[in-house]
Amino acid sequence: MTPQQPHKAVQGALYTKAQRQRRDDTVWTTVQGILAPAQFLVFLVSLALVLRFLLTGDGYLAATWSILVKTGFLYVIMITGSIWEKIVFDQWLFAHSFFWEDVFSFAVIALHTAYIWAVFWGNVSPLAEMSIALAAYAAYVINAGQFLLKLRAARLQSEVSV
Repeated sequence: MTPQQPHKAVQGALYTKAQRQRRDDTVWTTVQGILAPAQFLVFLVSLALVLRFLLTGDGYLAATWSILVKTGFLYVIMITGSIWEKIVFDQWLFAHSFFWEDVFSFAVIALHTAYIWAVFWGNVSPLAEMSIALAAYAAYVINAGQFLLKLRAARLQSEVSV
């Protein structure tokens, strides 16, 4: 058995002791903790507006603006999340503990960006725009679930190591 390397987490653990301390000490943890539920609230409002448009044909502009706001939240949370990863794991993205969440985040960002492209340059119908938005939202829900599972794992790890 080899000694534990100081920069590596224990098998199955999300954080080393030093990483957990950096996570707890940085303001970016609080920023992420505020932005994530705010983004989810914006998502819920936007989803309702998108569904309203798809069901009634009314409210295209409100749905469009809500998707743009949701996308703005997504970009901000991705940028601040990469700052958080740099501080906690000493790399901007794709830290071992959050590799697959980051990979899927890029799919979410790609779909949201495709929506922006469709609205401003795509020459596609409003129905096609909203379909792209729904695909982006479905991917977002999966990605949010990934992060919630990691949050739960981190809490369980903290309880065990205390």
